[in-house]
Amino acid sequence: MRLTFELAQATHTEIIEADLQHCIVAGWAGRDLAAIEHHIEELAELGVPRPSSVPLYYRIAANQMIQDADIQVVGSGSSGETEVFVFTHQGRLLVSLASDHTDRVLEAHSVALSKQICAKPIAREAWLFSDVAEYWDELIIRAYIQEDGKEVLYQDGPLSTLKNPLELIEGYFQSTTMPEGYGMTCGTVGAIGGIRPAAQFTMELYDPRRERSIRHTYVAEVLPEVA
Repeated sequence: MRLTFELAQATHTEIIEADLQHCIVAGWAGRDLAAIEHHIEELAELGVPRPSSVPLYYRIAANQMIQDADIQVVGSGSSGETEVFVFTHQGRLLVSLASDHTDRVLEAHSVALSKQICAKPIAREAWLFSDVAEYWDELIIRAYIQEDGKEVLYQDGPLSTLKNPLELIEGYFQSTTMPEGYGMTCGTVGAIGGIRPAAQFTMELYDPRRERSIRHTYVAEVLPEVA
């Protein structure tokens, strides 16, 4: 999939095109193992299978990566998750934002299939990882959903609660260098008020030092679930 990004740098903005042929979702990517175990147990009570290892790397079809403002889903049981998205372009590790949109009904049957069946919306902006690496833990990911006609804060947390992307990259590739052609999402923070669907999902990666954000909003159109 050829994705286009506005790469913001100190003196200028560069338009780049990245040919991404592989998509990886790094799940269970928190730093606090006790908190991960608690979340695993919570999901197990809902019928979600226990992961075979943590973190766990799910492979997603490349054609599920999109930058559109609209996606289509089957049934009303899916929801978004805001996650940092990293990829390599011309030897540079870049940072953007993605939603690991997941079918929550199917998740009880297979986490891998529940992720694969949904498109993964990706923002159109990116930063150099080297520009934010020194204070990575200070960055914040957020999400907002529309409920009863109002925008509601759905997720909000610092990246200090999640594994560093270099650690996740090394866990998958056995190297801190990410090959060209791959994109990886890097884990998420908890949902405020519980995981639930919403027709409109806005995700944000906020840099408090430079007072800048990467944002992307998309709308999920629900297709009928025909038996």
